Amino acid sequence: MAEHNQDTSKGPHEGGPLISSGAPLEAAKAAVVLVHGRGATAENILGLTKYFEQPGIAYMAPQATGNSWYPRSFLAPLEENEPGLSSALRVIGDLVAGVERHNIAADKVVLLGFSQGACLVLEFAARHAKRYGAVIALSGGLIGPAGTPRDYSGSLGGAPVFLGCGDMDSHIPVDRVHETTEVMRLLGANVTERIYPSMGHGINEDELIFVRQLLESLA
Repeated sequence: MAEHNQDTSKGPHEGGPLISSGAPLEAAKAAVVLVHGRGATAENILGLTKYFEQPGIAYMAPQATGNSWYPRSFLAPLEENEPGLSSALRVIGDLVAGVERHNIAADKVVLLGFSQGACLVLEFAARHAKRYGAVIALSGGLIGPAGTPRDYSGSLGGAPVFLGCGDMDSHIPVDRVHETTEVMRLLGANVTERIYPSMGHGINEDELIFVRQLLESLA
């Protein structure tokens, strides 16, 4: 596991620590960007890789300043989560661009997040639609209050998108998960939505198995 600082223009999160593991980018067949949730760390979410680590995959997890990517609920008005929200999205964009500079095509790049991180990878993929290797959202949905225009452009080109969430999640309304599924399908994604009965805000074994199987198909 390696830690280094990102060399990017400054914002609340740009220039923060980046922890990596797995194959070096120079030798990797695919790459996974893992984005942690509120109050967590890059090291926390990188720990998930022990459940699905595959040879030939590079794993990268950026760290939010103050352990939170944006201050309010993901359902708050967008401006109330600035400048953290835009800064977080730029961090993801810089990482994806860096991976592509190592000759790893977008269809071998997986965006994976939990909670705040899940919301961010979904929002990033919708705003920068292309055929990613996959977008994995564990307890998350597109960002913004009810009625937020979803006039995204581009196409996800059949990219696998996974949305997993508990029906008793106190942070993520199931209706937002359903809305996100509809939007991502309109963008051309191949969406798998799984709502887990009696589950709160967390990650379960079924989700980890899904991710492992997906990564096996990429490596």
